[in-house]
Amino acid sequence: MGYKVEHKDEQWREKLGADEFAVLREAATERAWSGELLDEERAGLYTCKACNAELFVAGTKFDSGCGWPSFYESINPAAVELLADNSLGVERTEVRCANCGSHLGHVFPDGFGTPTGDRYCMNSLALSFTPEDTAPSA
Repeated sequence: MGYKVEHKDEQWREKLGADEFAVLREAATERAWSGELLDEERAGLYTCKACNAELFVAGTKFDSGCGWPSFYESINPAAVELLADNSLGVERTEVRCANCGSHLGHVFPDGFGTPTGDRYCMNSLALSFTPEDTAPSA
């Protein structure tokens, strides 16, 4: 699939740290409870660390108890790409950035108590966060 932002692996490696490259470009998963954005509670915007595309607003983030930042919906349906993932012998849905194809995490239909019932379980290493008070005004 063609994405708006595309680079060769060597270019991604130059842009991203080794751990970020492993998550975003090789679909690795960071260790649970280790992500710097897990406990982030400020208002603001979450973007793709690879291409800066807007992905989630802080108001949709919730504590799911899973060890990774969780959101109940993306900023808009076109912001993310959902793909079937059977890589671990179980059926899951991978979440990728629709702008650059980078792996963000997975979405599960177990976001109980949320407006959508979904839990977008994201890797902190795949996201950047801009607090609302420092976000550029439109």
